[in-house]
Amino acid sequence: MLIIITFYLVSSVTIFAATMVVFSRNTIHSVLWLICVFLNVAILFVTLGAEFLAMILVIVYVGAVAVLFMFVVMMLNISKTKIKSGFSEYFPIGSVLTAVLLAEFVLVSFSFSSHLFEPPTGVISDPRGSLTNTEELGKVLYTKYFYLFQLSGLILLVAMVAAIVLTLRTGKDVQRQEIGEQVERGKQDAIEIRKIKPYSGAK
Repeated sequence: MLIIITFYLVSSVTIFAATMVVFSRNTIHSVLWLICVFLNVAILFVTLGAEFLAMILVIVYVGAVAVLFMFVVMMLNISKTKIKSGFSEYFPIGSVLTAVLLAEFVLVSFSFSSHLFEPPTGVISDPRGSLTNTEELGKVLYTKYFYLFQLSGLILLVAMVAAIVLTLRTGKDVQRQEIGEQVERGKQDAIEIRKIKPYSGAK
């Protein structure tokens, strides 16, 4: 009974926070409401027994993505006039995407209700039930999907290197930090003693 009450309470807060993300006039407030949505969805995952997904949602989305959104919004300083001017321009494509998403939700709901989707088979599980969901997921990732898991890590590594290469600037005017020279320099190179005459100041 307590789990059911918690589920409906957290679901109501999640729906309200998601609505405020869309209708909030301040972009920073929208990001804060988005963080509230992530936290409440994490609570829902815990009530459903998916503690690993809840942990990933808090660490990745709240701890990294939402904070990144906050910094981007604060640095861009987007004015309300620009947002209103682009609303009519992107309204048709937004309406089409909204209709497609609603159709997908209806299709998935109908499929689950009519048992069109069968539960997946071949998942490694512990017959004694002594393993947690996190241990079961790790067991599957590092056995059945080991190569795909390593491939996804390689793709992320390539994306990180590509981002560094694209933002790397070369030229005479670019100031670079020479770590080797900083480590090897001595006291005579770092400190310079000058005799300053009274009331003349340093030049």
